[in-house]
Amino acid sequence: MAVTATPPALRPPAAASRTGAAAVTAALVLLVAALAVVDITQGTASVGPAEVFKALTGRSDPADASVVIASRLPRMTAGIMVGVVLGAAGAVLQAVSRNVLAAPDTLAVNAGSYLALGLVGVTGVSLPVIASSGVAFVGGLLAATVVLALSGLGTGTVRLVLAGTALALGLTSVTEGLLLLFPQETEGLYQWNQGSIGQNGFDGVLQMLPVVLVGLAGLLLTARRVDALALGDDAARGLGVPVRATRLTVVVLATLLSAAAVTLAGPIGFVGLCAPALVRPLARRYRGFVRARTTLSVAGLVGAGLVLGADVLLRALVPADTAVAVPTGVVTSLVGAVFLVVMALRLRDTAGADAPDRLRVPSRAEFLTTLAVLVVVVVGVTIAGVLLGDSKLLLGDVANWAQGRAGRAVSFVLDTRVPRVLAALCAGAALALAGTLVQAVTRNPLAEPGVLGVSGGAALGAVLLVTTVPVAGTWGVAGAAFAGAAVTSVVVFGLAARGGYQQNRLVLVGIGTAAGTTALISLLIVLTDPFNATKALTWLSGSTYGRTMPDVLPVALVLTVGLVVAVARRTELDLVSLDPDTPGLLGLRLSRARLGFLVVSVLLSATAVASAGTIGFVGLVAPHAARALVGRRHARVVPVAVLLGAALVCTADLLGRTVIAPAQLGAGLMTAVIGTPYFLYLLVRGRRGR
Repeated sequence: MAVTATPPALRPPAAASRTGAAAVTAALVLLVAALAVVDITQGTASVGPAEVFKALTGRSDPADASVVIASRLPRMTAGIMVGVVLGAAGAVLQAVSRNVLAAPDTLAVNAGSYLALGLVGVTGVSLPVIASSGVAFVGGLLAATVVLALSGLGTGTVRLVLAGTALALGLTSVTEGLLLLFPQETEGLYQWNQGSIGQNGFDGVLQMLPVVLVGLAGLLLTARRVDALALGDDAARGLGVPVRATRLTVVVLATLLSAAAVTLAGPIGFVGLCAPALVRPLARRYRGFVRARTTLSVAGLVGAGLVLGADVLLRALVPADTAVAVPTGVVTSLVGAVFLVVMALRLRDTAGADAPDRLRVPSRAEFLTTLAVLVVVVVGVTIAGVLLGDSKLLLGDVANWAQGRAGRAVSFVLDTRVPRVLAALCAGAALALAGTLVQAVTRNPLAEPGVLGVSGGAALGAVLLVTTVPVAGTWGVAGAAFAGAAVTSVVVFGLAARGGYQQNRLVLVGIGTAAGTTALISLLIVLTDPFNATKALTWLSGSTYGRTMPDVLPVALVLTVGLVVAVARRTELDLVSLDPDTPGLLGLRLSRARLGFLVVSVLLSATAVASAGTIGFVGLVAPHAARALVGRRHARVVPVAVLLGAALVCTADLLGRTVIAPAQLGAGLMTAVIGTPYFLYLLVRGRRGR
């Protein structure tokens, strides 16, 4: 993000700067204190400010005192502690990585901690709070190490966000798989993952306090070295600062603080990103905020204000009995998602779309051979999907079923299994085609319906309808999914259109939108839960469980239309994917072509989500693999990508319901495990190519 230097004549005098910094700090302290006072007075019990004051002075009714001392004070204290910890951690991570988008969320620290605690929960071992914090610390540190190793350093880069988001998706998918496989051992972990500062007494706060104090003290002691790093690695080495050791120490301490916050309140999203960003304008105005030690302290105050403010706002706008069920992390995630989108729009160093890779152009014979092999693979996977499962069948059973001569047991199995296989095939093909169209229109190799938030919008629309109209039919759910996908696509593509769909802006806006939709879906599940949490997780993990033939019909029809459009307009797709100038020179109206292809991709994504839940990375992997196999001409890419997508999702669905039968895992979890390493590989390859 570009920073304009202030001319010396316009800079405030040092004394005035110090006075202004002190005044701002005092104002922040007063704001946090005011929010803390308001937070104590809010709750379900009829304990107002007067009763709170009496409870604090020891002159209140025992029942009122119990509410204040055992619930409200611990909640307020936890909010301050978590906010300070996350704000400080985000500030130092951004300083040592020289990346304004670094934070515990974008480094996948929360996802790593979530998985580590899930693995421990599966064993059935009950750990004390301190031990749980240690487990969360190890998981978060490993995730942060992977992200930092893949992303590299540099001011303004979004590679860190991309690596962190992809790794978080993969780790979260594994964790959700554990939740589905071991519901009793991991009971309550999903609700915990939404983040809530509610406490039952001071036990958790007191146990985490030493960890927090050690982490903050360590960061304050390394602050002078962090200031030296701000001058550049060479200058820091010239001053005798061990650059690598300093970075490692700061990352370990920041991860320790994040783990303490996660253990105490679960993941409270985006505070570590927003708090330092709100401090940066102050640092440009007041030189007293330039040093790392001051920035760390002020970012902690701002973080505390954000967490308490979110809790106060939630309880002020939502009825008290409902607000109790809404995690604070959902509110901060919604605010953070908007914040990330705004930051994406302000980034000036966003790169344009990547130049096309130089791929070998296969001959027609090679293309036809590839196509034939994929057709055989899809047919084989389809047959395996129909025959294999918790009960194995023979081809003769399928033939009898098709002729209406099968027994009751065989008919029951095939009546439920065939729609599942068809739903997986159609959803995979639709997502692959949607990814092909989006990548061509945006000329962005990282564009994909899931990463760009379109699939999340479709899931939000479907969940919203199901939670408000439980008896909604197949076409109603498909329509709601399309409406949600349409709204999110308008937001993402509309905001990213400035400057010609620049890669960094498009992906960042998409990630922010996806985070917002995920938070809203969590909110709907927590508040309404029309089908229990396990069923909700099953559907959101991309499961074909319980699908019927009517569920397959919408996606099959839209897929047919999409294929017709893509094949008929294959030359336009080739032109649109080249550059922004060539289509106009050849008489093609670029804006109309883009809009048409994007509408088709939104329809494909929405109906795929409605029929098989949210399935990620298929729209990324299939087009990339297709281009590597048959070149860039869309007359060849489209059929190969569609077949690859169908085979991938159908295989994932088959493995998910057979490998650990009778237990099942959604196809979306399996594709995330496959797609995450591929996405990270693309980032590494792109980094080496620059």
